[in-house]
Amino acid sequence: MQNVYKRSHTIIFSQDGGSTIHGHDPLQQNFAETLPTEMSVRIFSELDLRSLCRASLTCKRWNGIIEGNDYLWRNHCFTVHAICQRDVDGDRQNGYSWKVTLLRNYRKGCVKRRWLKGRYSNIHSADEIPPNHMCPLDMETWGEILEAELER
Repeated sequence: MQNVYKRSHTIIFSQDGGSTIHGHDPLQQNFAETLPTEMSVRIFSELDLRSLCRASLTCKRWNGIIEGNDYLWRNHCFTVHAICQRDVDGDRQNGYSWKVTLLRNYRKGCVKRRWLKGRYSNIHSADEIPPNHMCPLDMETWGEILEAELER
């Protein structure tokens, strides 16, 4: 069957019900290039933290939207548990973006969880701690860790 195309602005409709935008297959188009930025942000806001980080590596357009929107990182900053609100407030007062605040405090949260689960219970000196497994923690956190170690 021969397709007959009718133009309506930039969308091309065919009699068989298919359509293309700017002459390209819709499945191969980048939604971030065709939708308003606000809609792309809404779509990205549905992603979990790992998926958001991966999406930012997809292309320059996605990276620009994701990296340039503090709203996306702010939401995840509040959903990550084991983050000290005082640290978050301090980072924000020091001018750190929500993404940097999230990354700094997420790492602290991971270190804290490892200590609380007893991962480092058998370590007898600082030399035995694996590289990149420490970061500055506040007094309250060290107090929690010490209590957990004493209970073991």
